[in-house]
Amino acid sequence: MAGRIEDYALIGDMQTAALVCRDGTVDWLCLPRFDSHAIFAGLLGTEEHGFWRLGPAHAADAQPPTAARRSYRGDSLILESEWDTPRGTVRVIDFMPPRDGAPQLIRIVEGVSGRVPMRSALRMRFSYGRVVPWVHKHEGRTVAVAGPDSVWFDTSAETYGKALTTYADFTVAPGDRIAFTISWQPSHKEPPALPEPEQSLEATEEFWREWVDHCTYHGPYREAVVRSLITLKALTYAPTGGIVAAPTTSLPEDIGGVRNWDYRYTWLRDAAITLSSLLRTGYREEARAWREWLLRAVAGDPENLQIMYGIAGERELGEAELDWLPGYEQSAPVRVGNGAAHQLQLDVYGEVTEALHLAHMTGLARNDYASVLQLKLIRYLEDHWDEPDEGIWEVRGPRRHFVHSKVMAWVAVDRTIKLIESGDADGPLEKWRELRDDIHRDVCERGYDKERNTFTQSYGSKELDASLLLIPQMGFLPPDDKRVIGTIEAIQRELSTSDGFILRYPTDGSKEGVDGLPGDEGAFLACSFWMADDLAMIGRVDEARRLFERLLALRNDLGLLAEEWDPRLQRQVGNFPQAFSHVPLIDTALRLTASGAYGG
Repeated sequence: MAGRIEDYALIGDMQTAALVCRDGTVDWLCLPRFDSHAIFAGLLGTEEHGFWRLGPAHAADAQPPTAARRSYRGDSLILESEWDTPRGTVRVIDFMPPRDGAPQLIRIVEGVSGRVPMRSALRMRFSYGRVVPWVHKHEGRTVAVAGPDSVWFDTSAETYGKALTTYADFTVAPGDRIAFTISWQPSHKEPPALPEPEQSLEATEEFWREWVDHCTYHGPYREAVVRSLITLKALTYAPTGGIVAAPTTSLPEDIGGVRNWDYRYTWLRDAAITLSSLLRTGYREEARAWREWLLRAVAGDPENLQIMYGIAGERELGEAELDWLPGYEQSAPVRVGNGAAHQLQLDVYGEVTEALHLAHMTGLARNDYASVLQLKLIRYLEDHWDEPDEGIWEVRGPRRHFVHSKVMAWVAVDRTIKLIESGDADGPLEKWRELRDDIHRDVCERGYDKERNTFTQSYGSKELDASLLLIPQMGFLPPDDKRVIGTIEAIQRELSTSDGFILRYPTDGSKEGVDGLPGDEGAFLACSFWMADDLAMIGRVDEARRLFERLLALRNDLGLLAEEWDPRLQRQVGNFPQAFSHVPLIDTALRLTASGAYGG
């Protein structure tokens, strides 16, 4: 059985990522890309679906021991886990070197004290646990082959096969270092080069040290901000600049339920807000790479903007269910691909335009096509802003006139007007000023409940929606507007959990809700950070700080956050780690630091 979601650590090479549990088990790894088939899919099934455990030896009928301590080495993505055993202490160092050739996962066992018996158990299963590869020796190396894929296993330890698993049993004493490496290679090619684990470790540590040195934030929340930035960097697909929402699929928003989605793609919304955080903390190169990815992804058809694309800009992300996987804690179905890719979500036009605007305002080198794209997006919105859509939360129920979607359409027009006013683009300025006013008037008249003094989720509805918290942050209305304050207070009353975190919208586990799905979900962490931002904006800075620091306390011991927090089970839920949680963490830290609203 897989561990709790927060029991996992992330390691990665900016092209794919692995999740490592506290007991030293790699339960998730897709090769060679984030969205490739998993060779370890035990996270979504059982050990029969692939895993790699490396830790102190234990009895066959006992649970593997969990590490007494673990941490990242400094500001890096190098994981160090330590076990204290009756026979001594041992350390395992896990990392994936930034890729220069074949992708590699390297694990180095280091003796600390005493003499500790160890075991490596490697069970590779290709195609998300469905295919047992042909495992054999080739010139002294172990290789697993199935179809187009091969994985090479290298170690100085003696290995043997048993029950379709490759084992190594060995003992480490103080100062001993024994390395294990798996490398992926297309099966028709020559074997990958022999790994050099110690050199790769040194190079990986240097890479992260140099990257973190570019961070311009030095406030009181630096540790949390830097760890979030490293996580966002790890979720960036280096060859193209695309940013995945998370490296996993089908980790449930509702344990045992059906709210299980594939997040290994680039959502324009998530990537746009990630770009904002990167720009404001000194990472211009990542922002430039994302902008170039965006321009390639939408090239030739910007009017039919998709809400998400593949990490290289692919448009077809057909959704399928893997019925041989029982799902994380029996949360089925397990899905790959994402059928929401072709939904109409008008807010995306606003997020993309806001990101391009921020890049322009912060001096990112001009790209003329970026301005052309922005103008084309507004011409599309001219004709479509007043249509119903599926909204920011990708509802699978009927389309509605979501207030947040209209607000973000206003943002798109407003930022484009500013671009034209700056002299860096040409467009029908007066016409679009009228359009901006029309959208604003429509939202304030049709999306606002005067009796309750709050904006609502959609026109004519009584439900609330946490995306309304973005109204002051986007500049649609000033923070001191009574309608903004009323909306914030209404969301606190109606969408807060028992521990004060924020739900996206109301759900009713007994029947389908506004999103067209049965079941409930946890508090959405991004929305909770938005609440902290809004509280600071309306002058309730002490309350904002307290909420922010309670949110920081939800991170696991390595500083990582999933998509949601389940207040009933008191645990993280949803895909992990989640860019859409770490980005608002950074944003709120910046806002609170600027206001001086922090403890200590």
